[in-house]
Order: sequence, then C-alpha cells, then structure tokens
Amino acid sequence: MTLHDRTISEIMSDATHSIGDEQPMSEAAYRMHKHGIRHLPVLRGGRLVGIVSDRDLAMVESLPGIDPNEVSVGEAMTSEPYAVPPGASLPAVLREMAEHKYGTAVVVEDDRVVGIVTTTDALRLCVDLLVGGGR
Repeated sequence: MTLHDRTISEIMSDATHSIGDEQPMSEAAYRMHKHGIRHLPVLRGGRLVGIVSDRDLAMVESLPGIDPNEVSVGEAMTSEPYAVPPGASLPAVLREMAEHKYGTAVVVEDDRVVGIVTTTDALRLCVDLLVGGGR
C-alpha cells in the first residue's frame, strides 16, 4: 500500500474525550490537563458542533472580566470544525489541514465523532516515513 492509498483513520487518535457546548470552560481546561490533550471535540446532543483548543481557552480567559467557571465552551469554541469521514484520503486531508492551517481534523462517521487528527499526528507520520525509509 502506498501513501496515496492510505486513509485518515490510520493516523487518527480515537475520540475518547469530548465536551458538551454548555459545559464551563474550566471543565474543558480540566479535561485537557487531566488527559494531556490540547483539543476537544464539542458536542450538542451527541453531534459535533465545534472544536475547542487550549489556545482558545487561554485567549478567552485573558479577556477582562471572564470567569472560566461562568463562560460556556460554546462561547470559546471554533464552530464548523474541519470534519472528515474515516475513509478520507490521508494525503488529501493533510493537504487541506496545511493549506488552511487547521490544527485538527475531526473524524466523523454516521454523525458520531470517532477520532481526531492533529498536526502532532501528521508530524509523527512524517517522522515514521523519514525513519522508516518512506513506507
């Protein structure tokens, strides 16, 4: 199998962590810290409505008068995240992420978040290809 035949599901991390859009920002920060992650898919009724990153939280928290216990994740998230199916072409997704400077691609199947791909995952693939001789 060549790199061009590979799918995004091969490098995605399972989406084991997410957060509801009505949860407070402080809960999102807690979950990210607890699990050592920097992005959380944001759900409403089990469906993807956004993505929130540690940078999003830090930016909103830096605004005067913001209490992270009072402001919802929905107010800090990026709505309309880049979402792809698990069978999407790996090169096409990574190209799109690079061209638009997306930090993540959320992998969605049947309206359910099943995984996430970050720039860190893409860099790991690059290292594997370089060290492994371009599998």
